[in-house]
Amino acid sequence: MNIYRCLVFSIIVAVSTASAQQPVSEPQWIRPDNAASPPVWGIRNGIVIGLWPAAIEGARPGNDGGPRGLLRIGYEWKGIVYHLNYIAIEPVVNGKIEFSEISPSRVDGKWGKLMWTGETSDPGRFTAAAGTRGVLSHPDPQHPEYTTLSLFVFMEAFENGARPYLRLSISSNRPEELCIEVFHQPGGTPMERCGITATMGNYARLRKLHLKDKVVYAKTLYGGYDGTGFVEKAPYPVQQLLRNKSGDYLVMAQPDESLKELAAWPEDEQHAARWGWRYRPFYTLTQYWRKEAHEADSSLQVRVNGRAKYWSGGSTDPNAYINIPGGPSFENFELREKYNAGEKVYFGLTRKPISELLEQ
Repeated sequence: MNIYRCLVFSIIVAVSTASAQQPVSEPQWIRPDNAASPPVWGIRNGIVIGLWPAAIEGARPGNDGGPRGLLRIGYEWKGIVYHLNYIAIEPVVNGKIEFSEISPSRVDGKWGKLMWTGETSDPGRFTAAAGTRGVLSHPDPQHPEYTTLSLFVFMEAFENGARPYLRLSISSNRPEELCIEVFHQPGGTPMERCGITATMGNYARLRKLHLKDKVVYAKTLYGGYDGTGFVEKAPYPVQQLLRNKSGDYLVMAQPDESLKELAAWPEDEQHAARWGWRYRPFYTLTQYWRKEAHEADSSLQVRVNGRAKYWSGGSTDPNAYINIPGGPSFENFELREKYNAGEKVYFGLTRKPISELLEQ
């Protein structure tokens, strides 16, 4: 019997040792081949980001991925990247907000601030190409197996004098999440707030907003609204946010439809002409914002607005708009807070259930 126990023990030790010696597989990063490549970065089975004029879905000649002045946000799974949302930068100076996607460029006067990237906080000059492959590092000494891909995103100065810039990073241990840090260039007008907002919730028809003690439904909140513009109610204070096991603040938005319903598209002439709004991924995702507890303060709040019709480039012609199938849904979705240099927030796209997010 003793010999048997010794043999079992030896096998367990041998297996454990072999497992411990197995090399940690390197994350499969999505990076530009060189500085002249299209500006797209990300990680397999996770989040993808891009800048104008690169498309992150359906890349082909002539496809610029949409408006300027926005981060393109996508998700890669099973070898396919789908474009799910945009993130805009909205600095507030003297109570006045400015929007990165419609603020005129100082170069050509067209809508949308020009954006470019770099490896350090030195802004350098604008380029329509990648500029950098991104920097790989191992910032957590307790977990040297984790790898982080990071880069800086710069943009033109705003009309209100604000000069924000971002540091974006993706960690291999949280592949479905983008970390966004906000800074400002010297000489810029002080910002009261620098909004970082997800702007295209209507594409995924986000209608369920998960808070601490309730779920807010867009169709109930905006019931009866049928206009072509935005509709908005009061924001939700920090006390109404969910918290995960680590104490971080979380707010999550989801569709209220099944995948079959979400992928369905009306068979009329107007919708056929705007089929680009049809939901294309073969899975549904929860979109969320996370704020680490040690960085949060009493100014933190959740802000959403809604639309009953898809955005149509600011047109004043009501015939240029089509109804969102199923009724109003959330469009802008963000965590707001007063500005502090280096403030950090996380945006995520996940196939995980909410219960699993709360356990992290």
